[in-house]
Amino acid sequence: MRKILLILSISVIFACKSEKQDQPKDVSETNTTFLKLDSEQANNLAQMPLHCMQQEFPNKLGQTLAGESDLGTPKELHPAFYGCFDWHSSVHGHWMLIRLLKTFPELNERNLIEQKLKENISAENILSELEYFKRSTEKSYERTYGWAWLLKLTEELNTWDNPLAKELENNLQPLTIFIVEKYIDFLPRLKYPIRVGEHTNTAFGLSFAWDYANTTNNTEFKSLIESRARDFYINDKQCPLTWEPSGYDFLSPCFEEADLMRRVLTKDEFKIWLDKFLPQLSDTDFNLETAEILDRTDGKLVHLDGLNFSRAWCLYGIINNFEEYNHLKKIANEHILYSLPNVVGDSYEGGHWLGSFAIYALSQVQ
Repeated sequence: MRKILLILSISVIFACKSEKQDQPKDVSETNTTFLKLDSEQANNLAQMPLHCMQQEFPNKLGQTLAGESDLGTPKELHPAFYGCFDWHSSVHGHWMLIRLLKTFPELNERNLIEQKLKENISAENILSELEYFKRSTEKSYERTYGWAWLLKLTEELNTWDNPLAKELENNLQPLTIFIVEKYIDFLPRLKYPIRVGEHTNTAFGLSFAWDYANTTNNTEFKSLIESRARDFYINDKQCPLTWEPSGYDFLSPCFEEADLMRRVLTKDEFKIWLDKFLPQLSDTDFNLETAEILDRTDGKLVHLDGLNFSRAWCLYGIINNFEEYNHLKKIANEHILYSLPNVVGDSYEGGHWLGSFAIYALSQVQ
């Protein structure tokens, strides 16, 4: 993939990918207007999922085989979401293109993007995806990270007043309904939350699911999520933030939990809960170093760029709702600006998914 440099501000200097990245000298004073996409940057970023959404190889299937008949090429097994290395990355790559089309209707390659979206998210392809999820060997397939991104994709389409969006949302409906049913079946049986910094993190999986349920007025689903979130996290105190990050994290166990509870609790409840869970955040001198990546050609180590973005969106979720935490903006900006220059580059290891994380983080900046 060709390297694309995103120009956010003349004060931001991008170093070569092979060297340690320099930081903006005055990142604490960076105006958030420089962290908002313009059309040029949107066109550059759109190239990432556009490039990989129909690129079949390399590919990581994550498949469980019951027999030879289960074998197939990525495109045969997942005709809608076979590109971008793995299923969930393909899903949030499609989400990213929808988000960019909504925000920038005059994207240079809009026609090509719409064509590929129609080709991939066809009614026939989604029914094939559904059949894969119904396999007896795949009960936990993409649980809950891929499930969450599928619902985020559906939510994005649901909130776009556009004929293409309605067509794609209708095509997705059988799989969307099935994923909601999977959540409803799974959550009552989950005794303990999964507190890791990778795909199975329960708090992240519930956050995007809550967004979908809230947007689509699915009160039963939303109520279940809120109930289980309280069961899992309401009594948590003193989250060990100093233990983060682990070497492969792209989600923060502490901040993802806070991001979920911000949705679930009332504002008064959340302030009391957060003061017990992460009391250090109220300190105006609180600091949190960005996660440093030493080798961005390693698919696991590059996860830490994703961690920087996800930390930022969680922090902005707090900042945007509670003025007293506005001092955290400096930290959120630092995290975005550290990893943003590396969103796209010569290595496929980060390029196939990091753009989605960057777009979502930037979408939370106010």
